[in-house]
Amino acid sequence: MALFITEECTYCAACEAECPVNAISAGDDIYVIDPNTCNECADLDAQACVSVCPEECIVQG
Repeated sequence: MALFITEECTYCAACEAECPVNAISAGDDIYVIDPNTCNECADLDAQACVSVCPEECIVQG
């Protein structure tokens, strides 16, 4: 199951650059995660986007 960005997103772009599989892109009002691409950072100890999100708005989808 992929991660999801909630409406609390402030559009800061911190998560986009951190995604190792380029699953995050700018939406109209918030950033969005492509569920077909996101692997929840299976190869890392932590989910990269979650660790840099200042609003803690990236959650399980």
